[in-house]
Amino acid sequence: MEYIRYSYFLMFGLLIYVFSCQQGNQQIEQLESEKTTAEEEGTDLNWEKDDVIYEVNIRQYTEEGTFDAFSEHLPRLKEMGIDILWIMPIHPISETKRKGTLGSYYAATDFRGINPEFGTLEDFKEMVNQSHALGMRVILDWVPGHTGWDHAWIEEHPDWYLKGKDGEITDPLNPDGTSMGWTDIADLDYNNQAMREAMTNEMIYWMEEADIDGFRMDAAWDVPQDYWEECLSTLRKEDPTIFLLAEADLFPLRKTEELFDMTYAWAMQHYLIEIAHGKEEISKIDEWYQIQKDSFATGYSMQFVTNHDKNSWDGTDQEMMGEGVDAMTVLTFTLEGMPLIYSGQEAGLNKRLEFFEKDLIDWKDFPKQDFYTTLIDLKHRNSALWNGKWGAERVLIDTGEEEGIYAFYRKKADDVVIVVLNLSKQTHDFTLKMEDLTGEYNNVFANSTVTVESKLTMSMAPWDYLVLSNK
Repeated sequence: MEYIRYSYFLMFGLLIYVFSCQQGNQQIEQLESEKTTAEEEGTDLNWEKDDVIYEVNIRQYTEEGTFDAFSEHLPRLKEMGIDILWIMPIHPISETKRKGTLGSYYAATDFRGINPEFGTLEDFKEMVNQSHALGMRVILDWVPGHTGWDHAWIEEHPDWYLKGKDGEITDPLNPDGTSMGWTDIADLDYNNQAMREAMTNEMIYWMEEADIDGFRMDAAWDVPQDYWEECLSTLRKEDPTIFLLAEADLFPLRKTEELFDMTYAWAMQHYLIEIAHGKEEISKIDEWYQIQKDSFATGYSMQFVTNHDKNSWDGTDQEMMGEGVDAMTVLTFTLEGMPLIYSGQEAGLNKRLEFFEKDLIDWKDFPKQDFYTTLIDLKHRNSALWNGKWGAERVLIDTGEEEGIYAFYRKKADDVVIVVLNLSKQTHDFTLKMEDLTGEYNNVFANSTVTVESKLTMSMAPWDYLVLSNK
């Protein structure tokens, strides 16, 4: 669900936050106590510190569209350096009000079931086991806000759903009462405590049954914050190392309550598109980060150029960012936060994948695989680029006010990364002031040595980029 679809909920969400801080203090103390106990017992709570996440679209990944067929790609993904596999929803899809031939992954008919098109529960568990054996974690895409119309809860617990003006169960509505257009799903009512408990128990089932490592919570912005305070505390009691990703941007889900480990950088991705088309200034990047710094005390953002929503509904990354897509990708890998790769990007995915139909990714070759591997390897080996509190904040480099050039460095202890990007359609000649960064560096993509002196004079072609690392 896209950033623009929920942006009008932002102000409402921020107001909710003001009134929730006091209640959240008790949650903080409880979570901190649980974390301390886990650390004393030797549990690794920092496993995601340098990770890269990869979104898996099982339906479109292989001709078979199964867990077993996807598993054949696991060694390749491990070789690329992928750390976390985010598996799009795996549940059976409702027939009633289904969109298209195959329907939406996000219209589940049974939260404990497996879509038979993908295989069996045992197939899924085997895929998770194979991933773990290769050192990769698996998180499951979870849809807490609604169900498909064939879900058993519709008949067994109609009071668990929101009702329209006619008193009937309704699909999700805008604040003005009009349909959001998601007519294939029925909206759940979070005023019902029994439903809340049932939803949390469904998640725990997958933690216990399939040993998954976390969840990506779909449309987390549309679920009450007090539910997340209850739910995530319960999940962390089950597994203190669980990784929790919220589909939300500027919303109080990552403030002082320490609810989610990571949230979406929806607004940043929007700005990158606008910058690529010359419709926004580069300064928007820093404005966004200042809001993050002012708003969020914990956690970090997922940076991306595309994902399943953007690809299917807005276009390929090339359509959205044109010739600037590689430069923008470098940016998402070197800014603060965890970078995302979507299925097929390493193969140069150049089409919008159909959302409700079978639409196979072309794996003929892998023109971008080395590009991503280089970026992932850099993130792993240079701690300045690590995620959240484990990495370093970026520091802007003086470019002499050269418009179109964005330059910064990140430094943690002795680890330094320098990034210079031409985010424009023009060639630029400029000089960077590098007094605090002098020394020998590796040009990451050219694999050559660069000596950085107090002033670095450069000429950069449109959308060119330079990444230097001292290790």
